[in-house]
Amino acid sequence: MFTGIIQEVGRIENIQRLGGGIRLSVAGPKSASELSIDDSVSINGVCQTVVSKSGNVFSVEAVEETLLKTTLGHLSHESPVNLELAMKLNDRLGGHLVLGHVDGVGTVSSVEKKETSWLFTIEIPAHFLRYIIPAGSIAIDGVSLTVARLNRNLVTVSIIPHTFENTTFRILTPGMSVNLEFDLIGKYIERFMVVGKQEQSFSDPITPSKLSEWGYST
Repeated sequence: MFTGIIQEVGRIENIQRLGGGIRLSVAGPKSASELSIDDSVSINGVCQTVVSKSGNVFSVEAVEETLLKTTLGHLSHESPVNLELAMKLNDRLGGHLVLGHVDGVGTVSSVEKKETSWLFTIEIPAHFLRYIIPAGSIAIDGVSLTVARLNRNLVTVSIIPHTFENTTFRILTPGMSVNLEFDLIGKYIERFMVVGKQEQSFSDPITPSKLSEWGYST
């Protein structure tokens, strides 16, 4: 579990192909000093498991499913990445509850420089829009952000100077892809409602009218 508060911007040291997956070696002095093998770490919003560590460099292995649903497969040598260690239960929850389980990939539509901030507009796949509400939470490349504007499938977030300077938002330009994770509370509520309706329909008694609806003659 993470909070979407980035602790360090690391860099990709090496990428090794492993069948259909990849092994990423990441340089991050602050993060590596606290990580051990088997620990979880968020890389651009993707929860990964540390498989090895040497000095300031740690390695993770991203499998086919991860590469299919995230932007990790687009990284190259020296690519900067947002890093966050798993939260502790006695820590402050500075952002929002983030699992590191990326729902999908969005595209940067525009970047607008304001006097004291930046407005980033992200194009969201239409089937995910049901999870977004104005002033709600969204994680973009692992950064906990608040939805400032919602216009059809375009979500705009406001980035303060500190976030801009201490995350990979400073390198994002229109056309680039970003990892998206939506508020888990909304996803659970939706699931409970769907399963609840299904269970209710299964528990309904079988009547002549039901049989007729299902295509049987009575």
